[in-house]
Amino acid sequence: MDPCPFIRLTVANLALKIPLATKSKRSVVHPSSSPCFCKIKLKNSPLQTALVPYIPPDNTNFPDGHPQTLAATFHLSKSDLDRLFAKSIFSGRVYLKISIYTGRRGTTCGVNSGRLLGKVCVPLNLAGTESRACVFHNGWIAVGKEANKVSSAAQFHLNVKAEPDPRFVFQFDGEPECSPQVFQIQANIRQPVFTCKFSFRNIGDRNQRSRSLPSSEARSWLSTFGSERERPGKERKGWSITVHDLSGSPVAAASMVTPFVASPGSDRVSRSNPGSWLILRPGDGTWKPWGRLEAWRERGASDGLGYRFELIPDTNAAGIVLAESTLSLKKGGNFVIDLGVNSNGRSNAASPVCSPRGSGDFGYGLWPYCVYRGFVMSASVEGEGKCSKPSVQVSVQHVNCTEDAAAFVALAATVDLSMDACRLFSQRLRKELCQDRDLLA
Repeated sequence: MDPCPFIRLTVANLALKIPLATKSKRSVVHPSSSPCFCKIKLKNSPLQTALVPYIPPDNTNFPDGHPQTLAATFHLSKSDLDRLFAKSIFSGRVYLKISIYTGRRGTTCGVNSGRLLGKVCVPLNLAGTESRACVFHNGWIAVGKEANKVSSAAQFHLNVKAEPDPRFVFQFDGEPECSPQVFQIQANIRQPVFTCKFSFRNIGDRNQRSRSLPSSEARSWLSTFGSERERPGKERKGWSITVHDLSGSPVAAASMVTPFVASPGSDRVSRSNPGSWLILRPGDGTWKPWGRLEAWRERGASDGLGYRFELIPDTNAAGIVLAESTLSLKKGGNFVIDLGVNSNGRSNAASPVCSPRGSGDFGYGLWPYCVYRGFVMSASVEGEGKCSKPSVQVSVQHVNCTEDAAAFVALAATVDLSMDACRLFSQRLRKELCQDRDLLA
C-alpha cells in the first residue's frame, strides 16, 4: 500500500515578555494579572486559538529547560498545498498569521473581550516539505506599536515548523450498514482493499452470531465488555460489522456490546447511559479487544454526537482514552485521534491524552505503553439523514500490517453507525438497520 503525502505544520512554545516600562501604562491590560491568548490563521484552514504563557522580562532561560508545548496544528494534503500555491503570488510561499491579545477570550455584547497587542506574520515556503522537515521560525519576535524599539517592545516567542506526515487514505464505497467495499486512495487511483459485512448479532440467541466471528472467543469478550441482557423500553442493539481482506479473511470486527437505549421519559440516548462498541483484532488465532467506543446524544443549542474512544491494553490496566469530543448531528464532521493537539486546536500537553480513564495522575506512567504518537487517524462523518461514505486517514507510522489499517476502518464504521444509533427514537431508521420491520419507527 502506497501512502499519500501530507504535511503537519505545528506552532509551539508560545510565550510573551513585556518590558517593565510598559507595565505602568494604565491603558494596557498586563498579562501578569490577566490571561493572554492568540489567534492563529493559515489561509483556507479554520482559525485556531491558544493560550500564551507570560514570561517575566528578566527571564533569560526560556525556552531552555521547557518542554515543547504545542499550540496549534494544521494538516495539509497535496490538494491543500496546490490550492495554497495557486493563490499565492510568491512561488510556494504563504503566510501564517498570528494575532496576540491580552485579556480573556470571548465576547461581551458582541465585542471581543481581548485587547489586540500585536500581529506576527511568518512566511512559509512549503515546497519540498512533503519529504523533509523545515523550521520556519524559532525564537523571539518584537510585537506591538513599539516593535521597532527593541528595548521597549513586547517580545513574542514561537516555534513554527513543517514535517512530512504521510497517511494511508481509505474511502467507503457506500454506507457501512450496506456492507460496502473499502478503497484505498492514492492520487487518482482507487484500489479495493477491504469489504465490510454488516450483520445483526441476535442477543436473544447466541447461536445466530455472524459466522465471521469465532464464536467462543467473541462471546467471552462481548460478555466482559458489554451488557447483553434485555432492557425495557426503546433500544437499538445487536449491530456488528466485520472487515475482510480481499481473500475473504476477517481482519477486524466491531460489535455493539452495550445497547443504545432511550433514557427514561425521553427518546434519546443520554451521556449518563451511553451505548458502546467493542473493536476486535485477530491475534494468536483468536479475536482480541483493541478499543472501545462509547457514544451518546448531547443536548445543547444544536444536538451533537458525544463520543469517547479508549484503547484497551493487553494487560489488565484501565482503558487509555485517546479521543473524547462532540460531532454535529446536523452537519457531521471529523472524528479525530491526534495526541498532540485536540480538535479545538488547543494543546493537550497539560494533561496527557494517553491516560487511564478517570485518572490523569497515572497517565505518565502508562505513556511508555501507549504506542500511538502525534496524529493517529481521522474519519469523516456526515450528519443525520445524509448519505455517508466515510473517508479515513491513518498515519503511516501506525500501520505495520493489514490488520492495523482494518482496525481503524472498523472504528470509522462504528462512529458512522453511532450517528444512526443515537437518532431520536421518534425518528425512523433505514431498513438495513432494522432486524425487525416493526422497529422501523
